[in-house]
Amino acid sequence: MEQIEHTYPAKRKVINRAHVGVVSSGDMEVLLEPADGIDAHVFIRTSVDGFGVSWKAVLDRFFSKYDGAARIQINDAGGTPGIAQLRLEQAVEASEQ
Repeated sequence: MEQIEHTYPAKRKVINRAHVGVVSSGDMEVLLEPADGIDAHVFIRTSVDGFGVSWKAVLDRFFSKYDGAARIQINDAGGTPGIAQLRLEQAVEASEQ
């Protein structure tokens, strides 16, 4: 099991929490909640070691569009980068409803 953390600058507050996905074989869950500060903090727990570069690429792409000050926790059980992007986008959509 590997744990990865990243921080990204944010421009706006996040108001609502969101929870999308489930942790099971080949999938992941994303929990998004308002952050206390002015940055977005991402905490990843993954069952697959050695993919830090791939995670950084997914997050860099996501945060090139998303500017919310959020705490995001990702619990991964081997989901693909496409699933990671999808779950992040779903969490944002759910938090903005």
